[in-house]
Amino acid sequence: MNISKEAKVLSAGLPDEQQLAKINTLSKTPLTEQEVYCFCVRLCDDLPDRDFERFDTAALPVLAELFLGKTGIADHDWSAERQIARIFDTEVSSEGSVSFLRAWCYMLRSDKNADLIAEIEGGIKKEVSIGCAVAKVTCDLCGSIYGSCEHRKGVTYDGHTCLAVLSQPTDAYEFSFVAVPAQKAAGVLKAKKGGVSVSLSEFVEKNGDPSLLEHLKTLEQEALFGRQCRKALVKQTVELALLLDFGGEEAVLEKAFSALDSQELDALKSAMEQKKALLFPGQPQLPPSSFSCPALDADYII
Repeated sequence: MNISKEAKVLSAGLPDEQQLAKINTLSKTPLTEQEVYCFCVRLCDDLPDRDFERFDTAALPVLAELFLGKTGIADHDWSAERQIARIFDTEVSSEGSVSFLRAWCYMLRSDKNADLIAEIEGGIKKEVSIGCAVAKVTCDLCGSIYGSCEHRKGVTYDGHTCLAVLSQPTDAYEFSFVAVPAQKAAGVLKAKKGGVSVSLSEFVEKNGDPSLLEHLKTLEQEALFGRQCRKALVKQTVELALLLDFGGEEAVLEKAFSALDSQELDALKSAMEQKKALLFPGQPQLPPSSFSCPALDADYII
């Protein structure tokens, strides 16, 4: 899953001696402090954002390693001409209960970058967005892979608003200066390559064949049916567990079974049905054809 997170510039200026040494590990020609401009950005944190998503706290140290040496661009334009900066150091920090990833970046002091440096110094350019990939997105209500359960981001269930938790980062692409952040400190923005924020249906509608949009609608309907079937399967498995006296309350069992994938859930249900058949074998309600009864009762045989 590809994502991008909004962030902001924290500080800027000349590098110190240690920073310059780290910068020169990335440059082919040794640079002096007068040749480079440094700034610090808050890349992302573990707070919920406006898209009702958040990074898992454990993902931040992984992202810190992945972002070392990555490039900085403008407006998520993935071209060499739009490369303007590079990350030379990262650190996971905290403010109270909030953990966040900050990075130190540098750019060359040149005529080409003069306006951008002035805009950073003047507080005009201060929002940045990161592009990265994660391997896992889960529902914070039930722990299931997001999309496999009935919960939806932004919807409140029993007083708790559903969030999608982003974890297990696999790659970091870039950070980019953007105009509008998705979150006050670090937000999330679903994006295609190039940074345009669109939903899948909007992207297909604008860029694909009209028949693909109909196909997408069909897939969405099938996905909805699949979620409904899964919900029914969880309910049936919970009922079997209660009958077999699993020892848990209904709500606890439902949460536990919802975290299983479809194959695991189906296998568990089959095992419970076999156990039920052993404990509660079916009994015929009518006697077999060979059944005999006293003559006194013969008048009542149907």
